[in-house]
Amino acid sequence: MTMTSHNRDWPPLRKDAVHAWQVAALRRYLRDTVIPFSAHYREKLAGFDPDQLRTIGDLRRIPFSSKSDITDRVKDFVIQPDRAVLSRRPGTIVRALFTGRAAVAEGFEREFRPILMTSTTGRSSEPVAFLYSQHDIDRLALAGERIMRTCGATRDMRMLNLFPFAPHLAFWQAHYAGTEFGVFMVSTGGGKTLGTEGNLRLLRKIQPDVIIGMPTFIYHVMQEAVAHGDKCPKLCKIVLGGEKAPPGLRRKLAKLAAELGASRVDVLPIFGFTESKMAWATCPPPEGEEPCGYHLCPDLGIVEVIDPKTGEPVGEGEPGEIVFTPIDARGSVVLRYRTGDLISGGVVHGPCPHCGRVVPRLVGDISRVSEMKQMQLGKLKGTLVDFNRLEHVLDDFAHIGAWQIELRKLDDDPLEVDEIVLHVQRLDDTGEEELRRLLNERLATGTELNANRIVFHSGAEMRELQGVGKQLKEQRIADNRPKADAPAKETTHA
Repeated sequence: MTMTSHNRDWPPLRKDAVHAWQVAALRRYLRDTVIPFSAHYREKLAGFDPDQLRTIGDLRRIPFSSKSDITDRVKDFVIQPDRAVLSRRPGTIVRALFTGRAAVAEGFEREFRPILMTSTTGRSSEPVAFLYSQHDIDRLALAGERIMRTCGATRDMRMLNLFPFAPHLAFWQAHYAGTEFGVFMVSTGGGKTLGTEGNLRLLRKIQPDVIIGMPTFIYHVMQEAVAHGDKCPKLCKIVLGGEKAPPGLRRKLAKLAAELGASRVDVLPIFGFTESKMAWATCPPPEGEEPCGYHLCPDLGIVEVIDPKTGEPVGEGEPGEIVFTPIDARGSVVLRYRTGDLISGGVVHGPCPHCGRVVPRLVGDISRVSEMKQMQLGKLKGTLVDFNRLEHVLDDFAHIGAWQIELRKLDDDPLEVDEIVLHVQRLDDTGEEELRRLLNERLATGTELNANRIVFHSGAEMRELQGVGKQLKEQRIADNRPKADAPAKETTHA
């Protein structure tokens, strides 16, 4: 089964047929590419016979990988072919006879030589580099074209890419999605490159049909556009990547789009991570309904959902941790990569109820395992806090816009109790005391938590706190608690 230039979508197949194709493709990939040419997996899978993989359940035979495995051994995960081995393969000899040695050598260059690097953001650990060959860029472009199709784009649309210029998957996925699909696109580089005013100028000039970028930065730009009295009536799609986009935030973006003169806007999240080297999109739902899952590319990778405690695969539609294995990637390759992302509705097969595509889908809310573990390591006021839930509680509150949770120690003394300061932007005329009461009620109900202080800010002040336009991902949770071995700060009380 192959993709062609005329039909680059995955054909509609039943679940068992999808799994059979994936397992056969993975066997070939492990035998011909990964085990011979990856230093890490040549050692890790020594003595392993790819023919042992007969069903999707046999993936258990391959050990998991995690970020900690990669951090200090980045080069060991890069596919580095042995030319002598390649030259002796029958396929190489046949191609050389028909096309010549120079053409074969050029083909291997495109297939294996790294020419692009992306990197993890390094928020909770050291950044990790991931390399792409031209072969990988072609896969990235194919995944990007499918994102455009899934989101319902057409080639006559104009697209404004607000992702920051950075070695980050989100920017490059958006770039290659636009070029491969053939849509007119302008990349602004986000806030660092042109600033807010530069992004607003392009918004006015381009009059885009589609805006794609980080949710927090798009929210900021659209708020400023409304404040300036700008109009963007052609806007019909807002595509969000790089960080979570809860339903409440998507509703606020749709409201801002209406204030800019747009008649109906699809606000669509996409999901990807550095290690997958691609992203996946949701299709536009009927008005008033939620998206029904991220449409996967089963020919480019296998997505499993496992129990995060036992590591065992869960059933269809059951929640768990997302695990990814590429099929036929080059450059940096990690097998059965544990993402640390939890999906509430698991993987499902069958036709999408909204668009009818027959591809596997990741369904439900995505949250971070690390954010839950982080709170289990340190108690805030004696309460274990799930920041994933906290984000939904605040984003779904219509009276506030941008927000930030700041964790502090009383009097900045590392031996004192924890404090929670909630910084918020007020969106309407609701009084501050009433807002404090409502916010604390929502926090107590949704997270069993109360803020020590709630501080109100202007939009500009919130942008400064969050680092909008200055950081790759805006800071919505700031842990400013001093370390136990750091000297306590002197404080002055007014």
